[in-house]
Amino acid sequence: MKRNVGEYAFLLGIGLAVVAGLLMQTGGWISVLLVLLGLVVGLMNITSKETISFLLAAVALLIVGSAGLEKIPIFGVYLEPIIANIQAFVAPAVVVVALKTIFDLAKKK
Repeated sequence: MKRNVGEYAFLLGIGLAVVAGLLMQTGGWISVLLVLLGLVVGLMNITSKETISFLLAAVALLIVGSAGLEKIPIFGVYLEPIIANIQAFVAPAVVVVALKTIFDLAKKK
């Protein structure tokens, strides 16, 4: 059951990020909801085997968000808010996973 909650939070977070981005909505209650969903995903979904892949993918997403996507003709205006919302969703999960990883590394001795 715990795994299902995390999976549903992930699907809901990505879906909300994309739909809100297409509607040019960022910030406000959408960001709060995305942050909360990201925390759930970070706490419930990412296993220790998935940590490195998850953190690497998250870093890639954060870099892409600063790449000036709004300059891409036609699609850029839609990509920028979608990526901004995905970043709001992924960033709290990254913090949780990174802290869990640091804690695990510290207690191994």
